[in-house]
Amino acid sequence: MKNYLKRQTAGTLGRWLLILAGTIFLVLAVIGVILPLVPTTPFLLLAAACYARGSKRFSNWLLGNRFFGKVIKNYREGKGITLKLKVLSISLLWITIGCSVAFAIHILAVQIILILIAFGVTLHIMFLPTPRQL
Repeated sequence: MKNYLKRQTAGTLGRWLLILAGTIFLVLAVIGVILPLVPTTPFLLLAAACYARGSKRFSNWLLGNRFFGKVIKNYREGKGITLKLKVLSISLLWITIGCSVAFAIHILAVQIILILIAFGVTLHIMFLPTPRQL
């Protein structure tokens, strides 16, 4: 009986931690919608993953959300993202990385790493499927 209670308590604590992490990632995703330097999609996908493992109710709520639900569903199903979203994402990526490299980062190695990351993310976004209509 004691082992059952330990597992039950650990499972409940784990679910609550996943819900908390999902909520934190969701808040960061919302901040990313407002601030161009903060990424939105990675935090949104992390929130969806945490909610999927932590709470069916929170997961269903996020997937049914009129702003974020469609993006998550399409990404999970391999449908990709619209051309408009690709252009916007890549443009904002290069603007923010470019400004960081030009004005904020003065260490050459870090500048090179940022540019390489930007190339990698750009390639990833470009190779995502582009449906005609989502």
